[in-house]
Amino acid sequence: MRIVVTNQIFPETHKLLSANAEVIGNSEPEPWSPELVRDKCRDAEAVMAFMPDRIDAPFIAACPNLKVIGAALKGYDNIDVTAAERAGVWVTIVPDLLTVPTAELAIGLMLGLGRHVLAGDRRIRAEGYHGWRPTLYGTGLDGARVGIVGFGRVGQAIAERLLGFRCHISACDMRPNSIPAHLAKAVDAIALNDLLAQSDYVVLALPLTETTHHIIGTGALARMKPSALLVNPARGSLVDERAVADALDAGRIAGYAADVFECEDWARTDRPSGIDARLTAPGAPTLFTPHIGSAVVDVRRKIELSAARSIIEALAGREPTGAVNNPGLPRTC
Repeated sequence: MRIVVTNQIFPETHKLLSANAEVIGNSEPEPWSPELVRDKCRDAEAVMAFMPDRIDAPFIAACPNLKVIGAALKGYDNIDVTAAERAGVWVTIVPDLLTVPTAELAIGLMLGLGRHVLAGDRRIRAEGYHGWRPTLYGTGLDGARVGIVGFGRVGQAIAERLLGFRCHISACDMRPNSIPAHLAKAVDAIALNDLLAQSDYVVLALPLTETTHHIIGTGALARMKPSALLVNPARGSLVDERAVADALDAGRIAGYAADVFECEDWARTDRPSGIDARLTAPGAPTLFTPHIGSAVVDVRRKIELSAARSIIEALAGREPTGAVNNPGLPRTC
């Protein structure tokens, strides 16, 4: 059996996989090209996939031995699950381990954007430090009105961490049966348009689907307060980045922070090639991180090992943990 691992992994993950099959792995920090990934997978029974990979119907058709796609991911919009199921291929994800670190980073982005942390750091590096000055006044979290768009596990984890800041929290897309009682009591359920109009911070916590694509566009941005800050730790294409740049230029919102970007959403054939230059221009009221939501050492190790165990289960003919489809049990290898 052959397992292809498309991105660099921990030694522990490689050891676990190699005890069960031949491992063809990427040992470099840069991802393989889509063409190289497909070539490596042509005779493979399994592939461990990551965020840069796009596994679509042509890819699956070109890999007739494939039995399982083990994604070291929570969101899986870069994988054609329907095509995989038709081909009898399991798709597995890691649903829980990314929740807490993503929520932590969301809080960091909120604080960093609201308190001008990046601008302050740049000023000291460029000019040195000459003592306190009455500048860089920002927006705090204490008592702020925070609207969370999407209230699944990540949205709830963000809200949980905001309680200590005494925020007034509202959310849309709340499902009462899945919310702990103390959060249901502390968080107001309101419609999206009302959330946008009332919030000092708007935080996105949605998966990327046809329905949520560009949920924050020109119309949504126009409903926000001019002083409001938008924070996206979820998926880049939830936001129309060009519309955000327009809104910042016109003073319709005060700032934007993100860990994710439209250009990395491989499921979109029309995705932009990069980030709008106005958003990354010197002095822009923005704060960006390079998709590090789950980049905590222990968490990343656990994510990989979880994906690896799911692959091993599938190759052994068992229903794998974290499966998001049901192609039927593959034959034992």
